[in-house]
Amino acid sequence: MFSPAEMAKITEDGAVYKATKHQLYSFISAIIAGGFIALAFVFYTTTQTGSADMPWGVAKLIGGTVFSLGVTMCVVFGAELFTSSTLTAVAKATHRITWGQMFKNWLVVYGGNFIGGLSVVALIWFAGQIMAANGQWGLTILKTAQHKIHHTWMEAFTLGILCNIMVCVAVWMANAGKSLTDKAFIMILPIALFVSSGFEHCVANMFMIPMGIAIAQGAEPSFWAAIGVDPATYADLDLSHFIVKNLIPVTLGNIVGGVFFIGLVQWFLHIREH
Repeated sequence: MFSPAEMAKITEDGAVYKATKHQLYSFISAIIAGGFIALAFVFYTTTQTGSADMPWGVAKLIGGTVFSLGVTMCVVFGAELFTSSTLTAVAKATHRITWGQMFKNWLVVYGGNFIGGLSVVALIWFAGQIMAANGQWGLTILKTAQHKIHHTWMEAFTLGILCNIMVCVAVWMANAGKSLTDKAFIMILPIALFVSSGFEHCVANMFMIPMGIAIAQGAEPSFWAAIGVDPATYADLDLSHFIVKNLIPVTLGNIVGGVFFIGLVQWFLHIREH
């Protein structure tokens, strides 16, 4: 494996590349990453549907493990994910990029991730996937999405910090690997930890909560009849709750977790001249 100092250098060089290349490429790459993470949440939802009789922790472990495929695909394809793009702060700390380049990259990637997530929402909707398992798949989405909008602001913020600590740990450790197997394997457990524990990832939520809103606001009466639930139960799944109660605090928490808990700490330990 590469040494911790070499891993830090790899991360720094990658951050410089992300922030200085033409941002159209970052935007397209970010759409792909948003789609990958959304598809990973589709996989997660499938594993959680019908799992009520399993021990809670075991079911969550399975869901978290399969979700790790999303981050693995992002790393292997070089797709840009906002949460790991917060590590561009390392390149700013070494004065190799400007504040403007860093924040522009963040905004471009964030927007691209959002489009990628919403694109998968549309694909899943028109595919009729919400009726899988006699509507129980869609019910899993509704329950998960509703849970996410009922954290307090501080809970959502803190869960965002915890999430991106683990995402950036996964990506940072992947830089130690010298083969595809190394990189893919080392990311499984850090990602499984954050997903199974219920930590909050803004890009994943760009799929999960809009998917829940689409079902809550647009599902046919046959769906509600199949799951035996009153649509009013999920009436609070709307754009306002999504943005104010989840997306804003989770995004800020993700930034703090990636920049301060991982990026700048590793910069201080392995790049800054002492």
